Amino acid sequence: MEQRIFHGNITPSDIAHALVAEFNQGNLRAQLFGKNENLVIQVASAQFAQSGGKTALTINVQAHKDGILVQVGEQEWLGVAASLGQTALAALLNPLNLLGRLDDLAQDVTNLQLTEKVWATVERAIRAKGASKAISERLSRLTCEYCGAANPVGEATCLACGAPLGKAQPKACKSCGFVLKGEEKFCPNCGSPAR
Repeated sequence: MEQRIFHGNITPSDIAHALVAEFNQGNLRAQLFGKNENLVIQVASAQFAQSGGKTALTINVQAHKDGILVQVGEQEWLGVAASLGQTALAALLNPLNLLGRLDDLAQDVTNLQLTEKVWATVERAIRAKGASKAISERLSRLTCEYCGAANPVGEATCLACGAPLGKAQPKACKSCGFVLKGEEKFCPNCGSPAR
């Protein structure tokens, strides 16, 4: 299950409604479950889809400190694999059969790209709300251990008393938005190098 954290003034319902609007059409159906702070969106092939194999994907959107956490589950696509296999077998037996299965083939390719389309929809909704993977306003200040003054992240010494602020200054992973303490070489959430 892949997860990303987005910081800013955004709610789970903002993302959930964008996903339902994007995927509840054509050969796909989207359903929304849950309440307020924890929402689940299921995207699956329509029951009586005209073409393509069956697929399903679950997205969990929940409130997180200073933003939201989005988790995309593993896609179930055995129906797509079977449909692709059937298309390949039909083409092998008679290449002209491929013409009759072009709609199925196009829908199968669309279903295989479902996870990428979900993340693209989430990113679009996040940008529209002014949120991002960048560190939140609350975390962009360090409190001096000696005098209690607030200092911007990146300052080596306290602006009020001159005390050292240390190396453990928070930043966000550029790939997934996970808050890093500063001493990590790799993000513990997604494994990307901490830059």
